[in-house]
Amino acid sequence: MKKYTNTGSKDTRSGFGAAMTELGQTNENVVALCADLIGSLKFDDFKKNHPERFFQIGIAEANMIGIAAGLTIGGKIPFTGTFANFSTGRVYDQIRQSVAYSEKNVKICASHAGLTLGEDGATHQILEDIGLMKMLPGMTVINTCDYNQTKAATLAIADYHGPVYLRFGRPVVPNFMPSDEPFVVGKAIVLSEGSDVTILATGHLVWEALIAAEALEAKGISAEVINIHTIKPLDEEAILKSLAKTKCIVTAEEHNILGGLGESVSRVLALNSPAPQEFVAVNDSFGESGTPAQLMDKYKLNNQAIVEAVERVIKRK
Repeated sequence: MKKYTNTGSKDTRSGFGAAMTELGQTNENVVALCADLIGSLKFDDFKKNHPERFFQIGIAEANMIGIAAGLTIGGKIPFTGTFANFSTGRVYDQIRQSVAYSEKNVKICASHAGLTLGEDGATHQILEDIGLMKMLPGMTVINTCDYNQTKAATLAIADYHGPVYLRFGRPVVPNFMPSDEPFVVGKAIVLSEGSDVTILATGHLVWEALIAAEALEAKGISAEVINIHTIKPLDEEAILKSLAKTKCIVTAEEHNILGGLGESVSRVLALNSPAPQEFVAVNDSFGESGTPAQLMDKYKLNNQAIVEAVERVIKRK
């Protein structure tokens, strides 16, 4: 069993910013585009050190996606940055036509995803973005769990050809993935081995899943926790290998129950090995204004909700 411990809390968006600083130094083809949110996306160092490769587009997200698509024609690797709501819902047509359909090598990087955007409320807390993006043919969808993994993922997608949606968050969260943990697109990471239930978690719910696994161990339940950082392409092999041992699954995500990780996993089970599954996700609703902690508790996106889901799913085996 591999132990993962909190080495100090950081925000995932700062992991993105650190990686962009590094890419600016190591890959001259990387360019950055921002929709008037330099500080929020942590683009400050990239802009300062590489002003000729930084483009401030302003509050014109659709234009930003179009420019990014055009830059790929000359061999550039554009990273676009704004809030998740504006990175997807606001510009879906441009992403579909100019990036996905045209198979352009654009990296759509989205901060402030999910409920943990907090006090800005429901209009900014997009909970449908994973569903929107995974439905686009050829689009890779990544949802990272902490600072280190966000940094590693950002570096990795610069060398990964094709359109990518990289989703991360605003708040300070536990940083527990080792800084030297390899990031391989499409390959899940088993964080702890178990025999009674498989917990498949993504994003901010990965840490909550680890806490839940400890609580379950105290109850005599052995939980296997898997970090599903890539939602598309999904690591079906890892899921089915774990399921063969545990015979049941809980999925946990900071996203609408419709269209997210849970539904992708359900498809894998239906086509390969039908088994009981429970979902920890937002139950088909918008968010509201509140602190991240208040919202995660109210919408049952925490370790206690995962424990309860595990207890339910085990009864269905």
